[in-house]
Amino acid sequence: MSEELLLDLKNTGVCYRRRRLFGNDECYWALDDVSLQLYKGETLGIIGRNGAGKTTLLKLLADIIRPDRGELVRRPASYVILSLRLGFLEQLSARDNIIMSGMLFGMGRDEIEARIPEIMEFAELEDYADAPVATYSMGMSARLGFAIAMSADPDVMLIDEMLAVGDSGFREKSAAVLRERMLSNRTVVLVAHNEPAIRNLCSRVVWIENGRTVEQGEPETVVTNYREHLRKLTADKGATS
Repeated sequence: MSEELLLDLKNTGVCYRRRRLFGNDECYWALDDVSLQLYKGETLGIIGRNGAGKTTLLKLLADIIRPDRGELVRRPASYVILSLRLGFLEQLSARDNIIMSGMLFGMGRDEIEARIPEIMEFAELEDYADAPVATYSMGMSARLGFAIAMSADPDVMLIDEMLAVGDSGFREKSAAVLRERMLSNRTVVLVAHNEPAIRNLCSRVVWIENGRTVEQGEPETVVTNYREHLRKLTADKGATS
């Protein structure tokens, strides 16, 4: 990891507005007072319970949404976000989706078309290149998305729960490719409930709870504290039931 700062978030908040039948709209703070830095060449893990704000944070990092308060300083870089929640145009074939995605990533059409066979091979979907993505399972779509992003080779990869898809062989292959990217000084932000992946792949971890930064630091320390927090929540719930 270098000391070159790519992103710097200070006291950042993101508000989703909920319409009310009477009165003013209600503001739900999906992120509330989040501060973190992202450095070139690091693999940053983000952990937290469902609904903690992890996916919203990835969208903020990818510049899909803007902060409603706080400060976000961004250095020029290419970003790709991979998420089971961000899909393809399902009426199109995998081939057409690859072309569309590649052009969005800044690749030329000839370059994209030349890479289609290797993308489909990596995704283990060679026989389904011309099938509509609507006919794919969630796992097939996730493998295709991962393969496209690996082919585009962006400066920063934002990965939301993608390492849990596919069989064990595909997961191992995906982790191996990520390690190659890390060694080539690519930057990765990884959201995962898979604690071994967070411990083994990440150089630093941020724990998000209720839209706030609870702790950030060495993976072993942060994951252990997070695990203890979950254990206490479970124990308290059992004691009151």
